[in-house]
Amino acid sequence: MSQSDILVLGSTGKTGRRVVQALRARGASVRPAGRTAPVRFDWNDQNTWEPALAGVRAAYLVDRQDQPGSWDAAAEIAALAKLAADSGVRRLVLLQARTTGLVGGKDLSAGERGVRESGAAWTVLRPNWFFQNFDEGVLLDAVRSGELRLPAGQGREPFVDAGDVAEVAAAALLEDGHDGRVYDLSGARPLTLAEAAEEISRATGRTVRYEPVAHDAYVSELVSYDVPADYALFVADLVGQIRENLNSAPTDTVERVLGRPPRDFTEFVGESAASGVWAG
Repeated sequence: MSQSDILVLGSTGKTGRRVVQALRARGASVRPAGRTAPVRFDWNDQNTWEPALAGVRAAYLVDRQDQPGSWDAAAEIAALAKLAADSGVRRLVLLQARTTGLVGGKDLSAGERGVRESGAAWTVLRPNWFFQNFDEGVLLDAVRSGELRLPAGQGREPFVDAGDVAEVAAAALLEDGHDGRVYDLSGARPLTLAEAAEEISRATGRTVRYEPVAHDAYVSELVSYDVPADYALFVADLVGQIRENLNSAPTDTVERVLGRPPRDFTEFVGESAASGVWAG
């Protein structure tokens, strides 16, 4: 595929900025887009969609279902995907999530049908929880406080590195052989939250404990911190997927696509600890 402009939505987010880096490392011409990016794209403002897509031959799509408030993911992604195909975009790579059933009342695979029916070639990425939730995401403050209070029970999760997800996205955007594929992306080892906390404790020299809490109690706790109720339920349900071991089986997709094993959680923890991000 010609390496002309590749649109990357969410280009300042966990995966988006890494997709930009991975594409540029492979010599691709990248168009980073978002509300504060060089190319403005706003899901709430459809006037920004067509200019962002102009001249693009491939696009990395990220929705915003992990934010408070209601949003019709199926309709919005379908509309964007159709506009992209009509504008000459030949390949779409959509980031969703490796989940089972509804999460906070939301179907996190809702956008898949839209890209499948857009008329463009497509690939769907469904990653497990990112390593980076511990050092730049929803779990950062808890790690810094020394206590991970979550309704995850003793469930296991094969956490995956956002960098590996980005490398797979770059391959799907640039290479043939990935069209029409749904890629479930995980790390190699399923860990409990207690085991993850132990690894962080060893690397930092600080005690980080995992404290399992009840699902409803966790929702109430988040709401008491002024987290919107719908988002509190969303996060609790997402963690509940770990508790129920719904996506605990590792996949070999990262290795099949990239020709190397996925990054290990221990390596990630060591680098993050050395950076000082978890200093209390």
